[in-house]
Amino acid sequence: MSEHDGPEYWIDVQFACPRRGVPAAPTFRWWAEAALRATQAPAGEMVIRVVDAEEGRTLNRQWRKRDRATNVLSFPGEALAGLPWQPLGDIVICAPVVRTEAAQQGKSERAHWAHMTVHGVLHLLGHDHQSPREAEQMEGIERRLLVEFGYPDPYLWQGGDDTRTAEGSS
Repeated sequence: MSEHDGPEYWIDVQFACPRRGVPAAPTFRWWAEAALRATQAPAGEMVIRVVDAEEGRTLNRQWRKRDRATNVLSFPGEALAGLPWQPLGDIVICAPVVRTEAAQQGKSERAHWAHMTVHGVLHLLGHDHQSPREAEQMEGIERRLLVEFGYPDPYLWQGGDDTRTAEGSS
């Protein structure tokens, strides 16, 4: 079975901010598809939207009642009966927050972009980190994928502590 066997995914990547330092659309698609395949998600479509701090703050305030930009927001799609594919949903990643967090945590920006993409996709698929058991399962998938991408464990950083980088995300 080749790496392209299985369900098909349609991933639209939108850039609503300056693209300097932001990975290219095919890279976001690759990361997202890896997360979808790792969790055996059904065939479907999704959007990844990269935004500036203003749009990130507006969306976070509107949907989570938190008046600040956050690293990643997930908006799961609603299942539609009878279709050979499903609307998986949308994730919104805030570029300035990703840059700031990567610098604060001594991580490469690219590794943090990959982590936030995977993290957002997992939320679309119903994964969460509200309980220790849920967090352990979700973080295990994230760790495995990031290592497969060639990046270090996303929850260990220069400070040496286990971080919860994406705690503020939804």
